[in-house]
Amino acid sequence: MSILEMKVPSPGESITEVEIATWLVKDGDYVEKDQPIAEVDSDKATLELPAEESGIITLKAEEGDVVQVGQVVCLIDRDAAKPEGAAAPAEEAPKKEEAPKAAEPVKAEAPKPAVQAAAQTYATGAPSPAAKKILDEKGVDAGQVSGSGRDGRITKTDAELAAVPAMGGSSLSATGSRASTTTKLSVLRRKIASRLVAVKNETAMLTTFNEVDMSEIFRLRKLYKEEFAQKHGVGIGFMSFFTKAVTRALKMYPDVNASIDGDFKINYDFCDISIAVSGPKGLMVPVLRNAENMSFKGIEANIKDLATKVRDGKISVDEMTGGTFTITNGGTFGSMLSTPIINPPQSAILGMHNIIQRPVAVDGQVVIRPMMYVAMSYDHRIIDGKESVGFLVAVKEGIDNPVEILMGGDERRGLEL
Repeated sequence: MSILEMKVPSPGESITEVEIATWLVKDGDYVEKDQPIAEVDSDKATLELPAEESGIITLKAEEGDVVQVGQVVCLIDRDAAKPEGAAAPAEEAPKKEEAPKAAEPVKAEAPKPAVQAAAQTYATGAPSPAAKKILDEKGVDAGQVSGSGRDGRITKTDAELAAVPAMGGSSLSATGSRASTTTKLSVLRRKIASRLVAVKNETAMLTTFNEVDMSEIFRLRKLYKEEFAQKHGVGIGFMSFFTKAVTRALKMYPDVNASIDGDFKINYDFCDISIAVSGPKGLMVPVLRNAENMSFKGIEANIKDLATKVRDGKISVDEMTGGTFTITNGGTFGSMLSTPIINPPQSAILGMHNIIQRPVAVDGQVVIRPMMYVAMSYDHRIIDGKESVGFLVAVKEGIDNPVEILMGGDERRGLEL
């Protein structure tokens, strides 16, 4: 028998442990080489674990287990032959389980008399101090209340429920579902939570706001949408305009494109823009490397590729690390205004929001324009108010007048048409 020990591979630098999120196979299944057998959560991404060889698999870890990089999580018997007609037993398995399942309620109810007899102790029917106070205040006899605590003790919750009708309240409020479910947060969600709390505690975060007129971008998209898609194979969206406007503004205000390392400030001469993308496991931030050198086509193609990887769970850790500035678009979910949280170790983040037709004053006349509120949260330790406001005004200039500022005055040439 030739047994292969499958160990947890390293998903990236500085990651020492992962969590088994989901097994995609069952113990004893036959797996093919490179077949995804599990999804594992690191503190940065969810990754698929492929089978290294074909054979019968034996699982050595449970879902939810935190395992170290290099730890054995399953065994594969490479000498095992692929079973023929494996689908038939799989279909019969639920039928065999149905009989004991039907009998479970009977088994569960049988010992009840014994349990009730055993529960007759000094605590049976006795209210806890907190429960007694509630029952006395509401004039409820403890003998009329069934205790759900240990050995039949009446708990505070029991007293509160019993007191509702006595208070003249609706009995409906006491008979509705009060169930709750507790689930463990994934490694990724726990890491996100700790990072967000750290940002609030360790940075001097402020937010500045402005609004942009999307009229010109609407006009350009309507005029060139089909031609752009036919020539470049991708659509032209809002994000490429905002990315262009942001990279221009970062060159004008370099401290916004910086980070703090202890007592030192690190300025970057490149713009690696993190784009927030919603995926099955939460918000991910893949990075556009050297976005300042990308064309509209390049930005749209790279965003499409990265977003697809996020939604398919195939994004790598390297593709989500090293950004210098983040753009997030809450407008896709209907957000009108928000204060985005900085993505550490970056020092600033731009929040986009939904687009609303609003009356605005233009040249002394009231006109209806598609308007969007934008917000920039920044670390006041290295970015002053003047720079933050100036940066956001520079972004506004690029969005309000994209042809002159982002395309050099030639819209067709700017879109490579």
